[in-house]
Amino acid sequence: MKKPQSLRAHLLAAIPELQRDPERILIFVDEGNVRSTLANGLSFEYVYTLTMILTDYAGDLAAVSVPLLDWVRVNQSELMANLDHVKKGIKFEAEILANDKVDLAIQLPLTERVVVHQDAGNITVGYPQEPQYIKAEESKTVTLYDKDGTELASWLSRDPQQEWFM
Repeated sequence: MKKPQSLRAHLLAAIPELQRDPERILIFVDEGNVRSTLANGLSFEYVYTLTMILTDYAGDLAAVSVPLLDWVRVNQSELMANLDHVKKGIKFEAEILANDKVDLAIQLPLTERVVVHQDAGNITVGYPQEPQYIKAEESKTVTLYDKDGTELASWLSRDPQQEWFM
């Protein structure tokens, strides 16, 4: 599976508070399934719920939500394009620890296709790009500010044509 590490790297690069202590991002894969049919070949799909917990988070929730949505736009866009997925696709819970800190849990239903190629007894696997429903803007630096002008997060948005597999 490639998406859990991809999301972790994206958020670490975007959110200064998490860069100072990256061990505060905990990622789990829950309710995983391998979907395959008797179609010709061994290709399959991982289907799972990614649970990400940010411990002792003191920043603005938008500093996590906006980079997260930018990642979802490229890596699991049906969570934004399909109205049924929009209603219940991305979930979160926050345990309030103090006036300025929370443990934030975010859940995302994810899928990953794995294409298996067989050639003369050799088997290779590849992870194809996710379909893009709406062409996203070209990659650029994005900075998120609060109403007082304080920088909350900064990241390089993903180029929709960027390949992250093999």
